[in-house]
Amino acid sequence: MIEYNKYFKSDDSDWLVFIHGAGGSSTIWFKQIKYFSKKYNVLLVDLRGHGKSNSFALKDLEIKKYSFPIIVNDVLEILDYEKIDSAHFAGISLGTIIIRQLSEEYPQRVKSMVLGGAIIKFNIRSKILMKFGFIFKSLLPYMMLYKFFAFIIMPKANHKLSRNLFIREAQKIYRSEFIRWYRMTTNINPLLKLMRDKELPIPTLYVMGEEDYMFLPAVRNFIAKHNLYSRLVVLKNCGHVVNIDRPDDFNKIVSDFLISVIENKFSKSYKSESYF
Repeated sequence: MIEYNKYFKSDDSDWLVFIHGAGGSSTIWFKQIKYFSKKYNVLLVDLRGHGKSNSFALKDLEIKKYSFPIIVNDVLEILDYEKIDSAHFAGISLGTIIIRQLSEEYPQRVKSMVLGGAIIKFNIRSKILMKFGFIFKSLLPYMMLYKFFAFIIMPKANHKLSRNLFIREAQKIYRSEFIRWYRMTTNINPLLKLMRDKELPIPTLYVMGEEDYMFLPAVRNFIAKHNLYSRLVVLKNCGHVVNIDRPDDFNKIVSDFLISVIENKFSKSYKSESYF
């Protein structure tokens, strides 16, 4: 089983599960733990090969190629072990795709979704970036590639904390693990198309940075077409990793969303798109 941290409040409290992105770890949620553990049972997952789960990959070498169902199964194994029937989920970047895949396969396990810095389509710039990485992943040191990616995705001075944190956490990942995750993302387009074409009947809040130039336009297009269960909040002066760039505002927005879901007021509480 992959590693995780649990903050248990009470049997009557809802569970909130945090899923980090590729190259990160559960430490990226350090500005959310204290805030949300006051009201919810909180679960922080270290995906295989990341954070405290970095040695897990070495024990599972028979899996040569990762897929999103494999990663989802890792998360489900924890939920089953902890006897968590259903939970609210919050993810960042690639973690949002894992949550979306989980909700597609097991909708009964997902009460709501918070998708921060959500990836639902690669634009021209990101496609070129992915192609560049695929060509050079076996030729260049993987940390050189990761630093390059981090600067492209999080380029501004106000993204520095997010950028440095992800670079620091990525240094804990084995090179072979980096390649397995990277190969998985190169086959992601069919899943992303499904995410764009289909809205699930689960309350979903997209939280995007105004400066997330790679991924915000696609989310905006999605919300324009699919807003029965989905809403978008755009944070000003904020990049891709919204929970780090503007943690206090992120916490307040997510808290209000969760309350609206629990009190069955979600559909009346939000415009399709709003700025914060």
